[in-house]
Amino acid sequence: MRTAFRDTAETIITAVVIFLVLQGTTQSFLIEGSSMEPTLLQNERLLVNRFVYTRVPFSLFGDREYLFGGPKRGDIIVFHPPTGEENDFVKRIIGVPGDWIDIDGAHVYVNGEKTDYVDTRTARRTDDYPLLVPPGEYFVLGDNRRVSVDSRNWGTVNADSLLGRAWAVYWPVSGLKIFG
Repeated sequence: MRTAFRDTAETIITAVVIFLVLQGTTQSFLIEGSSMEPTLLQNERLLVNRFVYTRVPFSLFGDREYLFGGPKRGDIIVFHPPTGEENDFVKRIIGVPGDWIDIDGAHVYVNGEKTDYVDTRTARRTDDYPLLVPPGEYFVLGDNRRVSVDSRNWGTVNADSLLGRAWAVYWPVSGLKIFG
């Protein structure tokens, strides 16, 4: 009897610990809109890794700002939009701090090199190019640039606004995708 009670208690404690770790490190996100098509589709459910962009509060690791390397070009991220909207956005990082971004009306160039991210046609919305991505900021675009509201509209995204990196599409099950 005592062994059964102990086994049950250990199982419950383990389940609670796993639940708390998952709650603290991941987030579910519903894709609304078509700005990330064909990569992410309307009504897909995305699992977001919130832990991957953990910032180092002091110089424990020298000049590293992030515990796990930080946001990189090409990452699909979820963030609070700089427009103050309540709903979070999902976009792709095109430029990291120190990058020069140029858009010629058809293609996006990062540091003078043409990018090959999903949508090859990218309209300019302002004449503020080339643009230097400031420290602590990121230039983001949707993969479906014809309909995407992104850095072309409101500028760069502050690092403090980043919630995490897309990890996997888990719903619908037929659309299961894992991102690297």
